[in-house]
Amino acid sequence: MPKEWTAQKYSQNYIADYKAFNFVDGEGVRCSLYVSGCMFLCPGCYNVAAQNFHFGQPYTQELEDQIIEDLSQDYVQGLTLLGGEPFLNTDVCLKLCRRIRKEFGHSKDIWSWTGYTWDELQQETYDKMRLLSLIDILVDGRFLEEEKDLTLQFRGSANQRIIDVPKSLAADKVVIWDKLVR
Repeated sequence: MPKEWTAQKYSQNYIADYKAFNFVDGEGVRCSLYVSGCMFLCPGCYNVAAQNFHFGQPYTQELEDQIIEDLSQDYVQGLTLLGGEPFLNTDVCLKLCRRIRKEFGHSKDIWSWTGYTWDELQQETYDKMRLLSLIDILVDGRFLEEEKDLTLQFRGSANQRIIDVPKSLAADKVVIWDKLVR
């Protein structure tokens, strides 16, 4: 049901992990923030511990400042939001993404993975839509073990799509990322 799961109801503003300067969570060198808590509970999830909304540590201003400092390095392309479920942790993710846009504009890109599909997000709460509007690339859809394919670019299962968010919002339909290889 749309609008059933809300950050206000579920999020504890916990962070499962933060990884600076990695190459696996999107294009280029990235800083990756793994938020805690997910209601999808996909069988075969690669990050089961992060499904718990109390896993890890509380999000702090110190961590946010560190992320901004790490992103300020010229060789860092952007931030990636993963989890857990970023769209159930909008307090944390919106705060950070707004600061990134304020300090870097669009010189740093923002990627996010979500268990929601694009169509599901279009029916969701204002905070989820606001977060979506700040993201450049969205990998949508739940991980499906029966569609698992480790050869896919930046995805775990064939149902997931890599979506160019600004182009999709402008066109009012899903526009697949133009650098998609497979």
